[in-house]
Amino acid sequence: MSSVLQPCARCGARWAVHGTPMHWCPRCHGVLLSPAPIDAPAERRNYRWVARRPDHRNGRPATAPRRRPAAPTPRYMQIPRWGLRDETNAAALAAQRGPAAALASWVTPLLLVTTGMFALAAVAELVRYSILLVNRTRLIDPLALRFSDWLLTGSSVLALALALGSGIALLGWLIETRSAVFARAGRRDSRPVPLLVLGCLIPVVNLVWPGVFLTEIAVTRADPRALRAIRIWWCAWVLGGLMAVAALIWRTADSLQVKADGVLFTAGTDAVAAAVAVLTLWVVRLLDGRDLFGRVRLARRWVVAVDPAVPVIEPVHPGGAARSETRNVADAEIPDDLDSDNGAVQHEEVMAK
Repeated sequence: MSSVLQPCARCGARWAVHGTPMHWCPRCHGVLLSPAPIDAPAERRNYRWVARRPDHRNGRPATAPRRRPAAPTPRYMQIPRWGLRDETNAAALAAQRGPAAALASWVTPLLLVTTGMFALAAVAELVRYSILLVNRTRLIDPLALRFSDWLLTGSSVLALALALGSGIALLGWLIETRSAVFARAGRRDSRPVPLLVLGCLIPVVNLVWPGVFLTEIAVTRADPRALRAIRIWWCAWVLGGLMAVAALIWRTADSLQVKADGVLFTAGTDAVAAAVAVLTLWVVRLLDGRDLFGRVRLARRWVVAVDPAVPVIEPVHPGGAARSETRNVADAEIPDDLDSDNGAVQHEEVMAK
């Protein structure tokens, strides 16, 4: 391997010199600079790089750019995520809203209030059970007993009423969401609206069909996270329904001890109902592209880097093998970047010895 090299002014390739130096680069037909040792420092090379202004040929001075008024420094309110976001078209989604959109807008507040009311009902049942335990050895103050009755009856009735209102709002949300999802997929919803209404409102039947309707949405959107959340919600929904039926049957018992145990079981049922309401809100927000706290859920994509590392310094290529080919094509092929009038290269690299 020769210790003298000729770098190309266009592509940066370095060619070993064997005998007579070459003039044109065998790779890109660019100008080859003067030969120099491979380990020569910059101050000992026999060429140097000179930068010239773009208008040095026409002799006209470059016009000074106009000063623009100083603009405020740009800043970001959050971390930029260029190119890796799925932006939703809000106008298109708003155009797809139907008459059930008014009901769908009440889903989040109703579910939040329902969750709190069922939690309050569970606390009221625990207070009633504590009163029953204390009443075995001492009398209960009538005011405390009356307060417990009001708290238990009021929280239970309000929880059931809010659960019914949440169910109606969720039905409107289900109709709107299915219509929008299937429309974006270029299809029409195969389930008619009456079937959705009957499948969600008929007792016992509504333990099965709501999960089916939600699963079809997740499968159409190809969202495995939402599908997993729907399965968790479905199991909790069936468990809550079975516990509600068991709590109603338990209250028909004649034994005082069984009734007391029924109060404790009803408290657990109310707690499960509150958990089901939270899971329902989670599923609704996942299918709407948000997380449990209402923040927009960004799609994550893992990009595989398959390109090889680009070397910083171009490796040395042998110059002897390419010499004969260069001589044959030197006369036939003229470099495209060579100006025939002045013999100068457009890249404005000047070699000075």
